[in-house]
Amino acid sequence: MESKWDIIQSWAQNVEAYSPLPWDRMPEIELYMDQVITYMEKQLSFYRRNEQSKMLTPSMINNYVKDALLPRPDRKKYSRDHLASLMMICLLKPILSIPDIQLLNSNLRKSGKPEELYARFVSTQDEALKAVASRVLKSKNKRSTDEDLQTLAMQLTLEANACRIAAERILEVLEQPEASSKEKDKEKGKNKAAGTPAPAEPAAKPDSEPVADPETDSSAE
Repeated sequence: MESKWDIIQSWAQNVEAYSPLPWDRMPEIELYMDQVITYMEKQLSFYRRNEQSKMLTPSMINNYVKDALLPRPDRKKYSRDHLASLMMICLLKPILSIPDIQLLNSNLRKSGKPEELYARFVSTQDEALKAVASRVLKSKNKRSTDEDLQTLAMQLTLEANACRIAAERILEVLEQPEASSKEKDKEKGKNKAAGTPAPAEPAAKPDSEPVADPETDSSAE
């Protein structure tokens, strides 16, 4: 019987041998909903927690369209662009909220064509996954126990949480509108004025010498 470490090691070895499907090998013909589900289940099987897990359903796809996260299908048919977008959504959803995925997706789409975005996405995902798999393989030794495996799971979880926090903070900053050039100049002027003390006003000079009061001045007697 395989130990728990053996099972995880086997998974890590499969990760190192895995390669995501490139854009040019995705279906060229448009697919109906049931065909999309069948295709995506096969592509996402590697990322599922277990065989019972469902990463995509028809209702999920409909909600992504309603939320404008996924383009509307053409006559109920989904193109290669839809399939690539669904792949990215399904892999990002466990980490980011739907609004954050929308923001990230809209920003990335401004930087290139869908096929270029998909290629960068799956390449980055593949590198990150293989780095974790390599770490898992190197973590086992002859004295490794289930407690060591639990410690590794905790470390990976905390690191993933730290990455999520950083990603959310970056997206929060990206969501803020850029200040116009006039606003930037005005802000610079305020900062400059705040750091430079205003010049002191000169003391007023009297027009003439004060006149002594004869009733109070003893020298008048």
